[in-house]
Amino acid sequence: MPTISPEPLPATAREVHKQRQVAESFGANVERYDRTRPRYPDAMVERIVASSPGPEVLDVGIGTGIAARQFRAAGCRVRGVEPDSRMAEFARRSGFEVEESKFETWEPAGRTFDAVIAGQTWHWVDPVAGAAKARQVLRPNGVLAVFWNGAQPPMELAERFAEVYTRLVPDSPFGRTWLRPVADAYKAMSAAAEEGIREAGGFAEPQKWRVDWVQTYTREEWLDQVPTMGGHNLLDAALLAELLTGLGAAVDAVGGAFPMGYSTEVLVASSA
Repeated sequence: MPTISPEPLPATAREVHKQRQVAESFGANVERYDRTRPRYPDAMVERIVASSPGPEVLDVGIGTGIAARQFRAAGCRVRGVEPDSRMAEFARRSGFEVEESKFETWEPAGRTFDAVIAGQTWHWVDPVAGAAKARQVLRPNGVLAVFWNGAQPPMELAERFAEVYTRLVPDSPFGRTWLRPVADAYKAMSAAAEEGIREAGGFAEPQKWRVDWVQTYTREEWLDQVPTMGGHNLLDAALLAELLTGLGAAVDAVGGAFPMGYSTEVLVASSA
């Protein structure tokens, strides 16, 4: 998902992880986050699991456990690393062992894993230090897999969404992002991750692939999710309410429900 920035944007995609006010805001309402955030396509999970040499998985930025539950259902044993204590506690309630730390400073204590995954979180990790830490904990032929869900509504609705953001939150990138092709959503962050993997060393050449899918939202379902997107819960409450009213009117104008086109962008590298 795109991110509203209440701070100046970093100079490059490699520095997004420094934007800590946004990075540490997602746990404001963990129940809503877990309830509304999109899952990942089963085909993606199955392909990553098939490429892993074993079932031991480390989930970087496990959050509420959305991706972790999917990998567990596919037969993996998942441990999490999560800097937000609120999200870590929620994931523990789903039965995961979660250690509270930023990944770059997390102490693995000699433990190793068959796969390191990161769903919608790797841009909050220093791309070089994160890749180096992943290489440290991966077993031979282990897999680092990072992935993001990019979203694109139908063009008519995208234009209406963009107008609402431009009018109410003119500094928000949402006014521009909704109008871009879905494949562009995380292109810069994926490129930064790829560059970080190469710079860290110890990996085979990274491979990129994507899975396209569609999820239909009602007006109520979409407005329930919007406050979980990066930076929205840092907006003034009155402004957020006005924003939701405008977005709701936009959905009403196209019939009260819409198909959201998702593109799950995946970057995979095997430890050399």
